[in-house]
Amino acid sequence: MTLGENIKIALSAVRGQMLRTVLTILIIAFGIMALVGILTSIDALKGSINDSFSNMGSNSFTIRNSGMNVHMGGGGKRPKRHPKITFYQAQEFSNRFDHPAQVSVSAMATFAGTIKHGGLKTNPNINVMGVDERYIDVSGYKIAEGRNITAAEVLSGYHVCLLGKDVAETLFPGKLAVDQLVSVGADKYRVVGTLAEKGSSMGFGGDKICLVPVLNVKQDYASEETTYTITVKVPQTGALEAAIGESTALFRNVRKDGVGRENSFEIVQSDSLANIVIESISTVTLAATIIGFITLLGASIGLMNIMLVSVTERTREIGIRKSLGATSSAIRNQFLTEAVVICQLGGITGIVLGILIGNGISLAVGGAFIVPWNWIMLGVGLCFLVGLGSGLYPAIKASRLDPIEALRYE
Repeated sequence: MTLGENIKIALSAVRGQMLRTVLTILIIAFGIMALVGILTSIDALKGSINDSFSNMGSNSFTIRNSGMNVHMGGGGKRPKRHPKITFYQAQEFSNRFDHPAQVSVSAMATFAGTIKHGGLKTNPNINVMGVDERYIDVSGYKIAEGRNITAAEVLSGYHVCLLGKDVAETLFPGKLAVDQLVSVGADKYRVVGTLAEKGSSMGFGGDKICLVPVLNVKQDYASEETTYTITVKVPQTGALEAAIGESTALFRNVRKDGVGRENSFEIVQSDSLANIVIESISTVTLAATIIGFITLLGASIGLMNIMLVSVTERTREIGIRKSLGATSSAIRNQFLTEAVVICQLGGITGIVLGILIGNGISLAVGGAFIVPWNWIMLGVGLCFLVGLGSGLYPAIKASRLDPIEALRYE
């Protein structure tokens, strides 16, 4: 009997025991959906994370008072936290660093700022940052309209600001934001420029941002907890290690780190942030795989039960086929084909749902839409193996039935 005929008979058998088959297909589909869906969303997020951090470039690094605090769940080590970096320490480093590189000093004023203009205001989720005139170049932002904050405005603490794309669109729908006045906290600021869209991924980067001169943050927002960040960008990636070495030596001197003492600060390379996040979600990948396999194991047991029941119910049919010349191998192949067809129907359903759910999660958190060919092939392969494993024993049992005893059944 040919493969095509076996598939036709398998589809006919599926229609003949619709309820049990549909339940098994749904169990298989759920397992594949969980596996493909979570792995698809993770792959999409990984791509988005890499894209987000690549905007900062692989030729820059930051000097901070703590490492990156990136965790998924309860695992991982807590980053070291050192005494805060003061404004004067950051400025001293910037003035004394003579390596061919751009140095920018910045500080976060608040993660929950509200920007107002007239009767319009943003949600209280705007990152208000104090920056200098070099921050735009070292951070990967671009000016969309207007101009950058100047060095004179930074030194004088002028009330000027740059607005992220989301902020500008919220406060100035359909009109130019440049040269308008906005309220940042209790103060009025003149908008000198808007930033081009940067996008966001899992909270990093983003367009919900307002940049003001760093001296303003020191004067209006500084507290005992305020710490400053130094960003260094070298012209070429090859010069990065030398710049890091020189920066370490200089900042140890600025921070008065004695000989033999460890650094009282952390140096984090921009492209290493993506690796931290990606490594943090490896546990989620493992959990998704385990969940998918456990669900498929349950589905395989259910499928084997359906096939055994099918063999019992079709004992007389098997006897008739054998009496008409069907070989044991033909009977075995027929039942194996039925098991594989049921599994593939569930697998295809699960793959489609998994891709839709995975990409839906990815798009909801700023990721991109992808077609996960690797996980599609994995799903198809797993369903084929589950079908063979579940159908093998019932198929062998059916092929070994004695045709005379089978004809006497019922």
